[in-house]
Amino acid sequence: MSYALLFNIAVNTILGVAFLMAWQRDRVQSFTRDFGLGYLALVAMTVLYGLLRHVLYTSPLRPVLLAAAVGMLFAYLILMLCGSARLAGLEPSFRRHAPVALSLSGLGLIFFLGQPIEVSMAASASAHVLAGALACWWLWSRGPVERFIGILLLIVGAAQFIVPVCGMDYFDLQVALASLLRMTLGLALLQVALIRSAAAAQRLQGRFVQLIEHSQQGVVIFQDAEVKYANPALQRLYGLQHTSELHGRWPELMTAEDREDAIARLRRLRLGESEVESWEGRRTRLDGKPLFLRFTAWRTEWEGLPAVQEVISDETERHDAMQALLHQATHDELTGLPNRSAMFTRLRELCTTPPEGGFSLTLVDIDRFNLFNQAHGAAVGDEVLKALAAVMKGALHPGTELLHLGEDEFALIVPGRTDEGVRCVADHMRALLAQPLELPGHRFFIDVSMGAACYPDTGTEPEALLRAANAAMHVAKQLPGTTMQLAEPRFAAGSGASLQAEQALRAGLQGAEFSLVYQPKVDAASGALMGFEALVRWDRPGHGRISPLDFIPAAERTGLIIPLGALILDIACRQIAEWRTRFDDVVPVAVNVSPLQLLDAGFPDIVSQTLERHRVPPHLLTIEITESAAVTSMAQAVEQIGLLRTQGIVFALDDFGTGFSSLSMLRSLPLQTVKIDRSLIDPLPSPDAFAVVAAICSVASALRLDVVAEGVETEEHARAAREAGCTALQGYLYAKPLEVDKAGEWLERR
Repeated sequence: MSYALLFNIAVNTILGVAFLMAWQRDRVQSFTRDFGLGYLALVAMTVLYGLLRHVLYTSPLRPVLLAAAVGMLFAYLILMLCGSARLAGLEPSFRRHAPVALSLSGLGLIFFLGQPIEVSMAASASAHVLAGALACWWLWSRGPVERFIGILLLIVGAAQFIVPVCGMDYFDLQVALASLLRMTLGLALLQVALIRSAAAAQRLQGRFVQLIEHSQQGVVIFQDAEVKYANPALQRLYGLQHTSELHGRWPELMTAEDREDAIARLRRLRLGESEVESWEGRRTRLDGKPLFLRFTAWRTEWEGLPAVQEVISDETERHDAMQALLHQATHDELTGLPNRSAMFTRLRELCTTPPEGGFSLTLVDIDRFNLFNQAHGAAVGDEVLKALAAVMKGALHPGTELLHLGEDEFALIVPGRTDEGVRCVADHMRALLAQPLELPGHRFFIDVSMGAACYPDTGTEPEALLRAANAAMHVAKQLPGTTMQLAEPRFAAGSGASLQAEQALRAGLQGAEFSLVYQPKVDAASGALMGFEALVRWDRPGHGRISPLDFIPAAERTGLIIPLGALILDIACRQIAEWRTRFDDVVPVAVNVSPLQLLDAGFPDIVSQTLERHRVPPHLLTIEITESAAVTSMAQAVEQIGLLRTQGIVFALDDFGTGFSSLSMLRSLPLQTVKIDRSLIDPLPSPDAFAVVAAICSVASALRLDVVAEGVETEEHARAAREAGCTALQGYLYAKPLEVDKAGEWLERR
């Protein structure tokens, strides 16, 4: 193989690799890939041609090498056509170009098989000339460089006619000339690739600059904390006439804290510790207007040196709108003070990170505030609230936080938790309210009730502190004038424990957690069993048996006493019915009825239906009422008792002598029994107590009423009560309240 041919192979290999490297750098210029692969295919074809002509002319591998050589020629031709088409701005089509390449490859077959060699080279030259002519036609209108490339492709093909025309003596000349032409062609193609890459980069840069210049977001380039570029949007944002105005003044546009944060972020970007940084913060325009901006920064280059690019968005309007909404949500519209929501947020902050010495929460409630609204209208009431808020805000000590919780209630959060500090606040408020509130057309003196809870003495949670302060404030309301009550630790449970008990009471009614015990009443003279009093007990899960003194007030307060009373009546009647089936002689059972039950219009029907349901004779049921039930609505009580008396039900007046005791009440109510309260029995046998009990018994005897002495615990009590005239006795001397089986034993003994 001649040196010229080796040189040709080397040139084509180098150019092929160079084209592929150019394509790797800029894949948009895909024609470089086609020409690169085409040059390498030409190298493979040349090597195969040499093997076929010299080394393996008679080898059995000749058909395989021949097929490979024709394939390389086909690949070279179609790649050159595709590359030329892309260079001309046309979209290559394998379907359109393959027939041309196959036809030209047919000439190539003559090239490999032709004899003599001049004929085969003429065939190869013809294939190259035809391909070059087609490429020249495509490239002719694209520009001078493209036209030059087309002509070179045509000349490269024509140069291969040297040997067919002049003979084999000129073979090396032809190969050398082809190498130079292909080298020139390669350089021209690389030049086009560079020109087009530069033009594309310039277009991209132009687009980038246009986007940046017309962007609504500010863009700034930093190098070592020095501003190198700022787009018009950033200049408008900061009120600049030119970027140079930022030189040396950039730190002035932010606070010291923000400046340190920004410097730290830029340093992390420059050192490669972070790829992207995003943050937001306050800034100031050159004219002093406050801004709220969002920043995103990353590493870049500026004039070949490392730099940091920031994109800045103006979030001032959004931030101000959010702050306005937040202020509206956390502040009272009338007084402008922080509201209840803000108080809980602040208390949570203080309980999480308490200040040294703790803090106190004081609730301030205006006494009889409804009178202002009733006497002068709601508008004047609002003015009172605003005036009081203004006076308190202007006179309270520094560090004290004032809040308006709604209606006539304010709150003070004061640093320090000592009792002396809380009392100092109370004294200050008294002095403040000693002067009237001045309103247009009015001068009002007001009083307030204050309840204070201290952290951590009273509680360590916001809810506990608020409950304690609220409970203390309600205690203060029972005292006249401007008063302060300091919460005790037990106040922290406050209404929360009461609420839990009420909820448990409702669940207990549904879960059948209530039962009755029975305390005997005995004849004062003989000691024989005369009846039972049914007393309710609550077997609350997890708490054991609970006395009615602990849950009856909650039942009356919530209205649950109505269903509870109906349940007690039903249990008592069911027990009477059971005893009737076991014993020949059954005594009456007394059931206590609350004032709410007695005043319920449907109460007589409930009693009648219950007796009928259990088939209990009315005379075996005694209903005990309190003085307060009768006094609350005497006329309605008389009517209700009268309706039930007609059915044969016995009525007793319970706890006589503890409330509004009136002898006329005994005459007005249709009663059968009077029960003297234990507070009058306990002092017996002292003369004065004996005189009172004897007087009650004398009046009751005149009205034909039985008298039961409650709370008989000693023989002295029993003897004095008998001598005073009591007809029946009840108390621990005879028996504590009995379970059902023990009460049955009393009936059995009777």
